[in-house]
Amino acid sequence: MRILVLTAWPLLLPVAFAYHLGPGQSRVKLDASAARLGEADRLVGQQEYAAAVEAYDDALKLLPRERRPEADRIRLQRDKALMLCHRLPEAHADVAILVDQAQEDQDADPGFLADARSVKANTQYYMTWLMRLEGVGREVWEPEIESARQLYKLLAEQARDRRDSKAARHHQEDLEAAIRLARMDLSELQGLPLPSQ
Repeated sequence: MRILVLTAWPLLLPVAFAYHLGPGQSRVKLDASAARLGEADRLVGQQEYAAAVEAYDDALKLLPRERRPEADRIRLQRDKALMLCHRLPEAHADVAILVDQAQEDQDADPGFLADARSVKANTQYYMTWLMRLEGVGREVWEPEIESARQLYKLLAEQARDRRDSKAARHHQEDLEAAIRLARMDLSELQGLPLPSQ
């Protein structure tokens, strides 16, 4: 047995080295991506959103291209952090792409799609609020808030179908807020504090 181990040991080194240079590199990148993702989540918990966005970007760069579902989830988390660090237009544009891709994908996770739709509706709501304060014409902001209203309604109905009363109530409240925003007079809107995410 000892002779077998002694003769096999030198053969294991080239095999281990070949694994390290081949499939092992993918594992190294996955580990590095997971570490940056954990760091980004920690930064979000500490409300350091700008640093979290950078960490999410790093995690995305390290993730192998074939890991698209994981990349989409990281992008969605990054979009949430973008909203919170006052980069709303970037979040708005990216989450719209995510939702379109998820709607076209037959194998998309329904939970991910619902979360992405919720983030998209939120970005549309806040973009409408800002556009109205800036004096942008109704023809520009109304399609945004109408799309948000439709998404909130869809999300509320889906939550009721799942018998998730907490989520249904939350989306119903968001729907009512979107309707109020669309109907509110500009002078009333200017007297309100900016909404927080």
